[in-house]
Amino acid sequence: MAFQGSLKELPLPDIIQLVSVSGKTGVFSLRRNNDAAGEIYLRGGQIVHAFVGDLRGEEAMYELAIWPEGEFVFTPGKETDVTTIQKSNTNLLMEAARRIDEWQILSKRIPSTRLVPVFTQQATTTSVSLTPQEWALICKIDERRTIEEVAIGLGMSPFEACKLLYGLITSGLVSLNEDLSRLRTERLHGQSLEELAAVAESIHGQARELLSGHSRQGELDVPFRMSKAEMDGGRGVEAILDLVRAEEKVVSAALGPNQSKTFLSRVGQILNR
Repeated sequence: MAFQGSLKELPLPDIIQLVSVSGKTGVFSLRRNNDAAGEIYLRGGQIVHAFVGDLRGEEAMYELAIWPEGEFVFTPGKETDVTTIQKSNTNLLMEAARRIDEWQILSKRIPSTRLVPVFTQQATTTSVSLTPQEWALICKIDERRTIEEVAIGLGMSPFEACKLLYGLITSGLVSLNEDLSRLRTERLHGQSLEELAAVAESIHGQARELLSGHSRQGELDVPFRMSKAEMDGGRGVEAILDLVRAEEKVVSAALGPNQSKTFLSRVGQILNR
């Protein structure tokens, strides 16, 4: 018999522990904000496979574990032949908790995975010892690709790439540049104040929806109010971009780099309407 509920009422790690102790086989189907969905498969009470968006295996499990809200349905008896996870449930959930805590530190220096790593002047004059992983990352930095694109080139998650970058940034070898060039803002030029305000309202609404139920949702209100004041002062398109930057940082710090990507994707859709 299937059962369902809300992640606001019962966090995913607690739900999984509740089901796994009974040794059940089945699948958790999760949905969030009507456009994000994933599944976690259990076999004999053990998590064996998970996916959400482009993520598979452990990375998908970690992404789903930090969702602050959403709906779940557990369907017993539904099996999968795919096995992408080997870790025990305990280790998976402990790692998920650790990542949530660690991202709070990483995001202070790396607020978004859409930023572009570039070498500093210090990098040309400093002699340092690097790990093989750090060397591999440095070889992928071409000062055009974003952190997310570098991570894809290395075959690792954005989270793992950020961990490597954090040390390089702290040592002064690498800095991060903004890259909002992929957001099509041409349509905004020439729009009235009322039309720009409507765009800002839509962007703000998407950020609030992503952070629905999260304790940091209220942090979005300050940049939204500032954007309205800036638009009244004549900084139309610039105010929109400032709002995107500020709200993306809040989303990224609260939910991690994958949800930051989701937010920017939604912003792109708003700007292309």
